[in-house]
Amino acid sequence: MNALQTSIITDIKLAPEGHLKIDWVNQHMPVLNRIREQFEKEQPFKGLKVAISLHLEAKTAYLAKVVKAGGAEVTITGSNPLSTQDDVCAALVEDGITVFAKYNPSPEEYKQLMVKALENKPDLIIDDGGDLVTILHGERPELMVNVRGGAEETTTGILRLKSLEKDGKLEFPMIAVNDAYCKYLFDNRYGTGQSVWDGINRTTNLVVAGKMVVVCGYGWCGKGVAMRAKGLGANVIVTEIDPIRAVEAYMDGFAVMSMHEAAKVGEFFVTVTGNRDVIRGEHFEVMKDGAILCNAGHFDIEVNLVELAALANNKRTVRRNIEEYQLPDGRKFYILAEGRLVNLAAGDGHPAEIMDMTFALQAMSLKYVNEQYESIGSKVVDVPYEIDSQVALLKLEALGMTIDKLTPEQKSYLESWTEH
Repeated sequence: MNALQTSIITDIKLAPEGHLKIDWVNQHMPVLNRIREQFEKEQPFKGLKVAISLHLEAKTAYLAKVVKAGGAEVTITGSNPLSTQDDVCAALVEDGITVFAKYNPSPEEYKQLMVKALENKPDLIIDDGGDLVTILHGERPELMVNVRGGAEETTTGILRLKSLEKDGKLEFPMIAVNDAYCKYLFDNRYGTGQSVWDGINRTTNLVVAGKMVVVCGYGWCGKGVAMRAKGLGANVIVTEIDPIRAVEAYMDGFAVMSMHEAAKVGEFFVTVTGNRDVIRGEHFEVMKDGAILCNAGHFDIEVNLVELAALANNKRTVRRNIEEYQLPDGRKFYILAEGRLVNLAAGDGHPAEIMDMTFALQAMSLKYVNEQYESIGSKVVDVPYEIDSQVALLKLEALGMTIDKLTPEQKSYLESWTEH
């Protein structure tokens, strides 16, 4: 059966707009274009089935097309109910890719769409947040009969994978794409930093300059969010649980406080931790009227909306992607994008030039795990440095830049302990 017959999407008639979006990012992803040319010649995935779960928008769509160009039969689903773009889904179906995704499905339908994406029993997977891996190892283990391995996109997903590996239950190798240099240095820092504020600004239409911005978590994503907030003129506060990162934030010029203290003064709050209940009832109790809260971690559990709802006596939607919670004392708090990823649920995600490098890593890592899965074994492994370096060199080439190489004498000097 063809992709149109098997897919579950909102409306195939939306495809023209989706094609325009994909064509636009295609023009701004030169690294992935080079890899596509390579894949078309080499056909590394010929005869294989690949299941993908990522935020289903134009840049992801182009990655799916690159994998298909390598000979794969591609099935794709979303990784967040609010980040799926229906027009992009329709365009992919017209391009021969099977899609199981809709914008804002019910929780039950969202889960079922993920399962549907696995029912073709894939040989390889690309995952975001570990959802496909969790389904395969939990409720539907019979669907991983052909899986050789895969690649994981996020910090949250890698944490879940390492927990699975630690318990001795991981059944196939997974490449930790999130831990590659070209992922966290650029995607996590510059991509998250820009796209989070793109989402906040387009949603709220409020000024950031002069405001007190609380960034919860100072990993690579938190660093990017804090850096961009500072660039917009905000006064930035960082909350952390790691003393080393807290000192780093201080040295970078930011105020460092406990969440309880930051909650008293913050005007914008952005959670970027990968953990749950970062902002919870005790913090709402002391928070200022008008506080705006959003999340840039993978799951919608960083801001405890259950506890907020219990404190509130009124809730209403005041603007697209903004929900107002009013407390009995009159204070109002505003939650963006239902506490889901604000940069994707209320924006277009990372810039195309950033995702060009990340998705190049995904494509090359998928090729690597397909070639090496037997020797890797059932464990989580890093992206080989050679792939990381290759992606960076392709990026420099696209930018028209060259760098130096070691001379034989320099190489000998670095490898010797006797030369002076």
